[in-house]
Amino acid sequence: MSEWAVHGSRTIYTSPWVDLDLVDVEPPGHARYEHHLIKLAPVAATVLLDDSERVLLMWRHRFATNTWNWEIPSGIAEQGEDLAVAAAREVLEETGYQVDASALEPLAYTQPIGGMSTAEHHVFLARDAVRVTDPVDTHEADRIEWHGLDQIQQMIDDRRIVAGVAVAGLLQLLARR
Repeated sequence: MSEWAVHGSRTIYTSPWVDLDLVDVEPPGHARYEHHLIKLAPVAATVLLDDSERVLLMWRHRFATNTWNWEIPSGIAEQGEDLAVAAAREVLEETGYQVDASALEPLAYTQPIGGMSTAEHHVFLARDAVRVTDPVDTHEADRIEWHGLDQIQQMIDDRRIVAGVAVAGLLQLLARR
């Protein structure tokens, strides 16, 4: 197959978090049609791993799917913000732990819904997190706890960890052990 032809696009909705475009596309050998495209800013996330092989997770509710699950700190990178800096900022805001952005290791990169979105998830690994304050974003999690790395695969299997950015980062970490 060859690339789809893009003949133009128009924005039908915009907000600080998401833009929705209709894109005039033509798949090879098929008629042109308008395809929805969701434009999102990049997400920066961090897996915090301590010396005891534990991962810091946040227990939270997601209203869109009406699910409770364990997640890793993550959030939207601000316009022009370095992704590692964004990841470190999100860790501090959501957990009260501080990590050195320059010491973060790239762990995983995903395009979670590449067929209809520009979304990109950048997951980093931090090994030297230090608790320095209480979380600023108190609405982000009901609980923040360390979990043994040896429990993570079962937590994913049991659907206690379902967020795509968390699953991708944690599975990549497990694969590198």
